[in-house]
Amino acid sequence: MSGHIKFGSEKTRKRMKRKGAIRKRIHGTSERPRLSVFRSARYVYAQAIDDTTGRVLAAASDTETQIEQAVNGKPKKERAREVGKAIGAKLKAAGVTAVVFDRNGFIFHGRVKEVADGAREAGLEF
Repeated sequence: MSGHIKFGSEKTRKRMKRKGAIRKRIHGTSERPRLSVFRSARYVYAQAIDDTTGRVLAAASDTETQIEQAVNGKPKKERAREVGKAIGAKLKAAGVTAVVFDRNGFIFHGRVKEVADGAREAGLEF
């Protein structure tokens, strides 16, 4: 026996390792929250987090009714861009103009990049 218990897949373990390395350097404040992106096989989630208080300032996902109706039947990348636009609009309404982007261990490519581009379109600064 190897002496340790393995949880999850090797792919997930590597992503969690990258996530930890990223989180050492990234910290969100109330003026400039951390925009964290998570992508599952089917959906994309984004939330703006103030790490000083541990509060989520805004969140968006393509599981939300308004976004889901707007992107029904579209490719995942377009859905992700709409999630970025939605989180950007919610943050602008809350008075936030700049964020720190947290890719959460995922490669900045595809749907993660589309969320970032959508947030930029909505007027957020990275």
